[in-house]
Amino acid sequence: MKIPLLDLKAHHTPIEKELLAAIGEVLRSQAFILGPTVKNLEERIASYSHTAHAIGVSSGTDALLVSLMALDIGPGDEVITTAYSFFATAGVISRLGAKPVFVDIDPTSYNIDPDKIEPAITAKTKAIIAVHLYGQIADMSAIQAVADRHSLKVVEDAAQAIGAENQEGKRAGELGDLGCFSFFPSKNLGALGDGGMVVTNDAALAEKVRMLRVHGGKPKYYHSIVGGNFRLDAIQAAVVNVKLNYLDGWTAARQENAKRYTELFIKSGLVEKMGVKLPKPIYKDSGTAHFHIYNQYVIRVPNRDKLRAYLKENEIGHDVYYPIPFHLQECFQDLGYKKGDFPESERAANETIALPIYPELTAEMQEEVVSRIAQFLIA
Repeated sequence: MKIPLLDLKAHHTPIEKELLAAIGEVLRSQAFILGPTVKNLEERIASYSHTAHAIGVSSGTDALLVSLMALDIGPGDEVITTAYSFFATAGVISRLGAKPVFVDIDPTSYNIDPDKIEPAITAKTKAIIAVHLYGQIADMSAIQAVADRHSLKVVEDAAQAIGAENQEGKRAGELGDLGCFSFFPSKNLGALGDGGMVVTNDAALAEKVRMLRVHGGKPKYYHSIVGGNFRLDAIQAAVVNVKLNYLDGWTAARQENAKRYTELFIKSGLVEKMGVKLPKPIYKDSGTAHFHIYNQYVIRVPNRDKLRAYLKENEIGHDVYYPIPFHLQECFQDLGYKKGDFPESERAANETIALPIYPELTAEMQEEVVSRIAQFLIA
């Protein structure tokens, strides 16, 4: 059975008529850049993420970039972040001439280890970027406590975590000074192209982000600051507006798939006999609480690379998020890090593999995935 890592056709087909109708409305309105469609989405995302303000931008990467710009991060500044995430998390720091300072991850959640942050703070540190990797919120209480002690700003990279909650019911994006979402098509809430959103409860920061996304102009053609072209297209906003109606249902389906995977893996003996490690939500799952929204379902396995070859041969979709930690990337070699500096990040890069978890995945498909892994590891 051929099983893709992600099946966007299965995802979009049931709502295709709604998507086409929404795109048609934008076409008829001729308001393609920002405008009422984007404003409507901003209001809905602000409400959904429990924040006062939401500003639509061109991508999740640009959401991070413009957030740091709004905090006046630049040359000579340092920003602390995880050594293990998608490249944009660290790349945006370097793009502004600032220095990314990496710390290791918690081996269970794969999120930044709060205990490692404080020793990395210097007089040049201005902010922390906390990533909610794979759809689970980092330990923001501990992170914010460190930030408060040192008067640092906190940016949430919530690109994989829209709607995720902590134990107090607070959602990704409302816990730091600024929160950043991505609408890349593979995300839990994806557009049909690039798109992103910045959320905040700080009115001054929100206004600055709004200015920065239009080259720093307010009013138009009058520039008190230098920004960029970070605008969200109305067509992408229209698509996300439709899909937002279904997000909670899709999240529930992902959580149900994760639960089924866990049961199948335990039943197979792979956990007990072969040491396969499964995702473990930081908080105990309870009802419909979104403690982990499973943008990815990531497991640790022995002989990961050989397993990948076997799964590919048997047409089982999978991927590695992420094979090289930041401190070992060629472009960051001038920072002076070396192999062994962040052992948990390196172990995660060498041992983890992401399995299909999308909402339309069937029980039969999941049984096939686990069966193939068992055939390889136990045979």
